[in-house]
Amino acid sequence: MLESTYQARLIKKLKVMFPGCIIQKNDPSYTQGFPDLTIFYNDRWAALEVKASEDAPTRPNQPHYVKKLDSMSFAAFIYPENERQVLSDLQHAFNDSRKARVS
Repeated sequence: MLESTYQARLIKKLKVMFPGCIIQKNDPSYTQGFPDLTIFYNDRWAALEVKASEDAPTRPNQPHYVKKLDSMSFAAFIYPENERQVLSDLQHAFNDSRKARVS
C-alpha cells in the first residue's frame, strides 16, 4: 500500500473517531522531518508521522520531532501494523482529564 493511500484512509478513520476534529496536513518542505498530520480535537492536539509499513525508512529529524512533540502533548509514528495501538493511545490522550501540555 502506498503511504498516500494509507494516509487518506487514516484521515477518514480519525474524523469518525473524533467528530469535529481538524486535521492539518503539514508541508514537508517547510520543516524537514515534522510529522505529516496534526490533529486538533477540543482543547487537545496530536501529531502523527504516517508510514506505509513498519519497516518504511524514517527521514532525517522525524524521530527528533516525534519525540519532542510527544513530550508536549501526543505524537507517534503510525503504520498499519501499529495502528490499533496508536489510535487507542490517542483516544486515551484526547480523553484524559488533564489538559494537554503546553511548551
